[in-house]
Amino acid sequence: MSAVRTTRTVLAAVLVAGLTATALATPALAAAPAPARDHAATRAALQAAVDSGVPGAVAQARDGRGDWTGTAGERGGKDRFRVGSITKTFVATVLLQLQAEGRIDLDDPVEKWLPGVVRGNGHDGRKITVRQLLNHTSGIYNVTADPGFQEKVFGPGFLQHRYDRWTPRQLVGIAMTHAPDFAPGTGWNYSNTNYVLAGMVIEKVTGRPYGKAVENRVIKPLKLRATSVPGTDVRMPKPSSPAWSTLTDDGTGPVHDVSRLSPTLAYAAGEMISDSNDLQTFYRALLKGRLLPKAELREMTTTLPISPELPGAGYGLGLMKQKLSCGKEIWGHGGGIHGSLSEAHTTRDGGHSLAMNFNADWTGDSTAVLEAEFCGVRPKG
Repeated sequence: MSAVRTTRTVLAAVLVAGLTATALATPALAAAPAPARDHAATRAALQAAVDSGVPGAVAQARDGRGDWTGTAGERGGKDRFRVGSITKTFVATVLLQLQAEGRIDLDDPVEKWLPGVVRGNGHDGRKITVRQLLNHTSGIYNVTADPGFQEKVFGPGFLQHRYDRWTPRQLVGIAMTHAPDFAPGTGWNYSNTNYVLAGMVIEKVTGRPYGKAVENRVIKPLKLRATSVPGTDVRMPKPSSPAWSTLTDDGTGPVHDVSRLSPTLAYAAGEMISDSNDLQTFYRALLKGRLLPKAELREMTTTLPISPELPGAGYGLGLMKQKLSCGKEIWGHGGGIHGSLSEAHTTRDGGHSLAMNFNADWTGDSTAVLEAEFCGVRPKG
């Protein structure tokens, strides 16, 4: 699947373009030049995205020389945006914290915490662990691949159903009408259902909405003032720019403002809102060990290969590893949801980070922005 375009098919399969834009980026064969101190390559990559049809792009980078913010098109440097599957790293962090406190073991069967929920058509929560939810080895069918769900949520039906409220049980129930992708632990496949269930597990362990755990354990301690778990609130906080989508598989047709939607369609798999500054603060703190004990951080950064064709890419517990064209290794996650494509990554030592967003979901090369910032590679053309 191309990393250059974030298509509706990608959104339906991943609820995020994160895997397309990061894990599926092509590993490089040769070293590239070192990044320029003035972030000129990154600035050029943002402009190239706008030239390709993205209404607006924003990025912020942070390294030993300080912070830099760049925009192109109709964007502000402090814009907030829906981060899609970047939510998954927050969720995994909370579950690892709960394990460190002895309140859960990630090797517990899902059935222990959610009895009877993962059942049907070959799914069996007694044979799936919480860890397998977080690293996508559960085999559980991806709810966002369901044709009926896609029709209501991703296609033109979105305009009629954009404010529908979905419960986590409904989302899991849709997945249970399909057969598993594989037996637990025997394969790897990105499934948003895994993180819907992970959010439900957090609620069972803590007795409160999973969003409250994210707020109290991550957002407040790190003072992430632009970051929120919206729940049922369909609005976007200010400052923000409109999010645009064609609501088609091929990116053709009229463009719609899709900024307002029910976050319940994503829940713990991708509902959060943030900005470039907060996302960098989060990933830098996480990789530097400020949020997790060493043992839990080691578990989170223990990755599984995604594809034999991509030896430099791996998925841990809600965290992705990627090797860029210059050989540099970065850690983080990508996220896409209606009218929004985001990336947030840092080097393993937390010393150099980037977070960015396009306010469109049918075009734009987010991988080019990562290559520009971390490797100094200017976009072609």
